[in-house]
Amino acid sequence: MNIAHRVAVWMGLALLAQPALAQDYPSRPIRFIVPAAAGGPTEITTRLIADKMSATLGQPVVVEARPGGGGNIGADVVAKAAPDGYTILMATIGTHAINQTLYKKLTYDPVKDFTPISQVVQYPLLLVVNPSVQAKSVKELIDYAKANPGQLNRASGGNGTSMHLSGELFVHQAGVNMPHVPYKGSAPALTDLIGNHVQVMFDSLITALPLVQSGQLRALAVTGAQRSSIVPELPTVSEAGLEGYNAQGWIGVVAPAKTPPAIVDKLHKAIAAALSDPEVKSKLTAQAAEVVGSSPAEFAKFMEDETRKWAKAVRSANMSID
Repeated sequence: MNIAHRVAVWMGLALLAQPALAQDYPSRPIRFIVPAAAGGPTEITTRLIADKMSATLGQPVVVEARPGGGGNIGADVVAKAAPDGYTILMATIGTHAINQTLYKKLTYDPVKDFTPISQVVQYPLLLVVNPSVQAKSVKELIDYAKANPGQLNRASGGNGTSMHLSGELFVHQAGVNMPHVPYKGSAPALTDLIGNHVQVMFDSLITALPLVQSGQLRALAVTGAQRSSIVPELPTVSEAGLEGYNAQGWIGVVAPAKTPPAIVDKLHKAIAAALSDPEVKSKLTAQAAEVVGSSPAEFAKFMEDETRKWAKAVRSANMSID
């Protein structure tokens, strides 16, 4: 048998083996990489999902935090893993929408190196102001900012965060000048917002809402496309004066590129079962997360749209990280 015939035979056997491998999947533990620090909202959510996936799949789904590089370190691990369903990633708005424009060099391709499985949750932010700010609505805030350019300072938990870029998208779409003041985390930014050292901030519901409820801050709107079930009385930014605005954090599951469709289907069904579990839903709501769930095709289209939107925000802010 010549080499060409041997290669043909090997390829044929490999193709025949794929359905069998998928049928037996999973036969050992699955690594679920989180590109964020342990104890944070992304890791906590991943553990909730992983526990239920383990019960469905009959194998341990082991969560492994690989933080650093704005999520790029963890994403790179999965991009280079074997496409056999035993290493998956909890992708974030950073790893799969923002970073490819924000970072000059990535060691992975967010599109070519991954197979989308399902979006999991989204995290709408709150647009909050110090109570001394005269504006009581988004429209009034925009009008005031236009009449007083540079007078309202906008805090965030750091350059390149969803808090920062949500604000950049806002000032870009509204055509206003609100200087950005980055902090090393949400907590110090909120402290200065309460003290009126800065006047405006986009922050997560879970940290900002208690300060709104205590009267230390005023909430003007939520940043998502729909009102939040957590604060349904608050309008969206789009409803309240900046039509078409939509900015929120999100996470979802991806696998390495070329993962067999049958394995993707098994993982998708396990994720869907986890997201439909009442206990999981309740715990996610307590973290100010909104359950989404989606098909692989829907998630792929969503990430494409998000990448395009955030690229504009990053470029308008003239941001870049080496």
